[in-house]
Amino acid sequence: MSHPFPPPEIQPFDRLQASDGLLINAERWRQAHNYHRQRQNTHYQSLNQPGIVCGLGVRDIPAPSKVEAKYRDGRWVQIQPGIAIDLNGNLIVVPAAFDFPFDLEVANTEPIMVYLTVSYVDPEELRSRNSREIVTEAYRFDQRNSTPNTSEIEICRILLQPGQKDITQPGDVFFPGYNNIDLRYRRQAQARPQAIVRMAQVNHGDSECARNFFNLSYFLQSIEALYPYLRGLDEAGQVSFGENIQEYDLLYLTGQEALSINSIEFESLKNYLNTGGILLIDAPADAEALIQSSHALAEQLDTPLKNTKELRRDHPLRTRPFLFAALPIVNQRPIEIFTNGGIILIIGDLASAWGLDRELTMPRLAIRTAQEYGINIISFAWKRHQLIGLQQEDDSGKW
Repeated sequence: MSHPFPPPEIQPFDRLQASDGLLINAERWRQAHNYHRQRQNTHYQSLNQPGIVCGLGVRDIPAPSKVEAKYRDGRWVQIQPGIAIDLNGNLIVVPAAFDFPFDLEVANTEPIMVYLTVSYVDPEELRSRNSREIVTEAYRFDQRNSTPNTSEIEICRILLQPGQKDITQPGDVFFPGYNNIDLRYRRQAQARPQAIVRMAQVNHGDSECARNFFNLSYFLQSIEALYPYLRGLDEAGQVSFGENIQEYDLLYLTGQEALSINSIEFESLKNYLNTGGILLIDAPADAEALIQSSHALAEQLDTPLKNTKELRRDHPLRTRPFLFAALPIVNQRPIEIFTNGGIILIIGDLASAWGLDRELTMPRLAIRTAQEYGINIISFAWKRHQLIGLQQEDDSGKW
């Protein structure tokens, strides 16, 4: 799974060595100035993430009168002036409003999502170079029916229905409908998090294994607001022990029945734990079969689970980033936690308090406390993954 904001490439910078009598030609001038430009872009990439700085609003407009009659339909928008910064640290400056037609055809009977993006254009790479001494750095608007690539900045998206239906502003900007301009997924340029943490639900032979799946998304979305140094992907993945689980920092497992893992899955899980991954088993208090089999799995891995009461008082699960003396109370009883060797067993169904309950009666404090402890877990998982990874063969730029 690729990182949405990968770090800059690890490569040295070449700087022009000046000396008396040095002849300055176009190539040397370009090299001297590219050095500073590359340093600036790398500095931005290292500390920040790409996105929109300001402006670049989108509004629906009538077709401009200057276009041919056959192109005058209701699928025109106007992009407002603004600034963005792309993944490579390039500034994209749109100095004036730009009229743009959506001309992708929706050929089938199902709606398609269309993305409007802007990207940086280096004048040096244009086919027809301008012969003037001063050239303006350029940009390009595109529409596509697939997820934008990493060099593009999303301005808006529109769920287009089949047929030539007009594009309009949504009645509710938080819940746009078909053919409405959707601005909800625009990324803002801002400080780069230390890491993007990845979490997946383990699907196994238990009808209850997906009971908290939607709460995982609520939790992942809470991480940035509560602890901006980390950020969770918006959606949790779904895996089984036999699949590629190495790309995730934390695997979440719940249910009621005893775990049943074959030899191939056992070896996959063992390798995952040994390379820094965390298996979080979140058991309801009455899930005795799951609890006992979790202890048995840990014994089989030669890492018997210990109650957190036996751990050091400054253990990161209790202290980082949020300080916990007593553990969170879920369903009117404190949770219990056992851990060792990359397995964390929670007795008390912590994730049931990570999101909205069906009756919408759970107190806000209970949700916030459960999410904060969840962040301690995901922070522990990421840091463990990082520290163990740094002791492995070099994987430049991963962290």
